[in-house]
Amino acid sequence: MRNRIFCAAALAASLSLPGCAPITIGRINQDPSRFRNRTIHVNGTVVTSAGILGTGGYQIDDGTGRIFVLSRTGVPASGSRVSVTGSVVNAAVVLGQPLGTAIREQSHKVK
Repeated sequence: MRNRIFCAAALAASLSLPGCAPITIGRINQDPSRFRNRTIHVNGTVVTSAGILGTGGYQIDDGTGRIFVLSRTGVPASGSRVSVTGSVVNAAVVLGQPLGTAIREQSHKVK
C-alpha cells in the first residue's frame, strides 16, 4: 500500500515540474517570474535569427506567442522547427526594471 502511495506521489510531482514537458511560450510570457531561472523546454519555429562566430540569438514562435533565445552554440536558420532547452531570464534590465523575457539556451535541436 505504501509503495502505491509513494509511486502515485512521485508521478504527480514529476508531472507538475516545469522542465519535464514542453511549455507554451504564451504561458511563459503571461507569468515569466514563475519560470525565471528554471530549466524549461519549448518547441517552435524560428522566425528570425542572427549570429556571429557561434553566438547570437533567434526568435521562435509556437503559435501561442514569441520569445527570444540567447545562444552560445550557434543559431538555427529562419523557418527551422526547433526544440529548445534553457532557462528563462530577463532579456534586458534598465534602471532595475526588466524590459523583456528571453530564454538563455542550454541546447537546441533542429527537427
